[in-house]
Amino acid sequence: MEARDLVRSVKAVGSAGAAQGLRAVRAAWRRRRTDAAGLPGRGTERARVPGAVREVEPGPGGGVVRFARSELRVTVTVNGAVFWGWDGAAPEPSYALAGPCPEPDPRAVLEPDTDGAWRVVAERVTVVVSRHGAVEVQTPGGVTLRRDQPPRWWEPADGGASRWMQRTEVAADARFFGLGGRSAGPRLRAGTYRLWNTDPGRPFVPGDDPLFLTVPVQLVVADAGTHLVFHDTSWDGTVTLREGEEGAGSGHDRAGTAEVRMDGGPLRCWVAVGTPARVLHTWASITGAPAVPPAWALGHHHARSGLGSVQEVRRVVAGHQVHGLPLDALHLDAFRFGVDRTDATRELAVDGPGSAGLPELAEELRRDGVRLVPVLGPAVGAVPGDPVYDSGTAGDAFVRDAAGRVVEGVAGAGESVYPDFTRARVREWWAERCAEGTARGFAGSWYEGNEPTSFTAFGENTLPRSARHDLDGRGGDHREAHNVYALCMARAGYEGLRAAAPEERPFLVSRSGWAGLQRHGGAWSGDVATGWPGLRASLSVVLGLGLSGVPYAGADVGGADGCPSPELYLRWLQLGAYLPLLRTRGGSPAGRDELWELDGELLAHARGALLERRRLLPYFLTLAHLAHRTGAPCVRPLWWGAPEDRALRDCEDAFLLGDCLLVAPVLDPAADRRAVQLPRGRWYDTATEEAYEGPGQVLVEAPLSRVPVFARAGAVLPVRGADGNLELEVWAPARGRTGGGVVVPDKGDGWDEPGAERYVSRWHQRSVVVERAGDDGPGEPPYPVRVRGLARG
Repeated sequence: MEARDLVRSVKAVGSAGAAQGLRAVRAAWRRRRTDAAGLPGRGTERARVPGAVREVEPGPGGGVVRFARSELRVTVTVNGAVFWGWDGAAPEPSYALAGPCPEPDPRAVLEPDTDGAWRVVAERVTVVVSRHGAVEVQTPGGVTLRRDQPPRWWEPADGGASRWMQRTEVAADARFFGLGGRSAGPRLRAGTYRLWNTDPGRPFVPGDDPLFLTVPVQLVVADAGTHLVFHDTSWDGTVTLREGEEGAGSGHDRAGTAEVRMDGGPLRCWVAVGTPARVLHTWASITGAPAVPPAWALGHHHARSGLGSVQEVRRVVAGHQVHGLPLDALHLDAFRFGVDRTDATRELAVDGPGSAGLPELAEELRRDGVRLVPVLGPAVGAVPGDPVYDSGTAGDAFVRDAAGRVVEGVAGAGESVYPDFTRARVREWWAERCAEGTARGFAGSWYEGNEPTSFTAFGENTLPRSARHDLDGRGGDHREAHNVYALCMARAGYEGLRAAAPEERPFLVSRSGWAGLQRHGGAWSGDVATGWPGLRASLSVVLGLGLSGVPYAGADVGGADGCPSPELYLRWLQLGAYLPLLRTRGGSPAGRDELWELDGELLAHARGALLERRRLLPYFLTLAHLAHRTGAPCVRPLWWGAPEDRALRDCEDAFLLGDCLLVAPVLDPAADRRAVQLPRGRWYDTATEEAYEGPGQVLVEAPLSRVPVFARAGAVLPVRGADGNLELEVWAPARGRTGGGVVVPDKGDGWDEPGAERYVSRWHQRSVVVERAGDDGPGEPPYPVRVRGLARG
């Protein structure tokens, strides 16, 4: 053990308590011994590059190019995406794909190009393969969006997984986004980003990397166009980015670069080209449509730890009701009801002393519109006699090491074991546990610790890399399974919730995941550090997750440590009110236990933010359904509709909520006004109805009571009226222009997909007319219509 590791282990003992700290030290030593025995050293390695072209075999959608020391398969699919894989890598098997690989586009064929190269010409993209293995992706007009240089592999002489590296050049003006939930962003500056789901072991701050949910997907935005690239391998790796620099007219531009290095796995990737909307739609068609959460899940959630009795639960709910604070779900962190357990997994599955009233309590709260959601982790306490541990042991559900021994780690329950969610029958076993929770009255699942986390005094807080996993029959170790562990757990939980209540859409949020998590639910940011930088990091993580394919996401209002400032807490709540997942935490408002203990004026402002969220629920539901159908995130960067606008590409302190609203949160202390960058068109301040013309920057008031929110001229928003029914809020279009919007009138939590209703707004003489667009011609809206912005129209 090195000296710094010894110091860290001593600190762990002191901070976590003697017993838990010693467990962490033992776990670290145990993991090192396990990996030393189960993972042989790499030894001598041989470097390899593709070499020169030897043979070309055209085929549907592309073909195969064989080089001296490798081969490349290129396929353009019917949805416009491009797949290529080296060394015979095929699109399947893959945990990212939602189903079978899309069919090849029969119109696209590999054909000779100039200078000994080969190319595939498709409707939306052209792919050029050089005679030494470089791959270019071009627009239909022939403008290069990215150029991948020939890859390089390092192969152990004694066999084993090969490391590989891929360098890429992009346009000098290109900007990078994505890579999952990143604390610094959403625009990813120069630096190295690790692709390894990680529990930092403390609340994170901007710049901490990696975090809980990483995805090897880059969204690259440049003047020439937008493209997405996904390297489909779940092994540990890094992405090193460097933005380019233009030569100010001299012609000497420096290209932007991205370098991907992986410790193993296939070298294969998917590329999609087009507008941001088209690119994310293609991504969703490959990895799966985002699940639509139940309607109540788009309301206000509150997480409360340490609730020890039914009376305390009732007190928290009643406090919200008495003070006029809307509440839709109560998340129970360390839910005990008098049971002396710290492992929520076992609490969910086992009725213990004092928990007999849970179903009755859940039904009572449901009648008041409040659902109960438990926190769950994968760790199962290694306690013989516990039903979950015993049933998992009997079914051989837990991860083993290379010697066949069950791997033990350290979690909140102490010594713990971990289900192997990469095995189908283990997912079925876990689904049954989730069904038991539904029978007890719970309305969904909140997952944490599923990176997976196993606390150690030094080194990484995870399972041994040599731990064995089933990987759905293929077999492998934790190096390959780590990043997809949470994805498989979410799949098991989602299927269990759906089977237990087949008439309702499941609710599931996970701290960790991978490409395709959106098929099973959403994500929460994990524990963000309290403070103004943490507020910025919350927005960065949610925007990054949306651009990585996970539209339903949010961050805990106030952070994890207890918010030190009422002003900060209020500004965090005002931001959260416009994010898809809005969740507050008990104990956050400046040391107070609950939200309603804020001072009178601040409480009134907090109530206003929650009531505005409730008013916008029909709009949030519409965005959730549109995300399911198109893959478009609910929260979007300002450049979403105009990626060629460089000022918008560099703006990170505001966002679009769908097509209709622009939200400019206050991210700095003591600010009562702020500058806002507006996209092209007319925008109305929704509080004052003042009209502003974009593109450009404006300075607006931002009092403590609200944050600046703008509505696009002509927008038609579904909102909740004073009587609780749906109505249309229409913002007057500019004279001579039209506007519109989409409404998906979802009134329940079932599986029926309501039709999308399209509305058009326009001026007719001296009034604004709103009509429903349809195949039979325009018609009258079936909802009340309220027009705003008329004085400025």
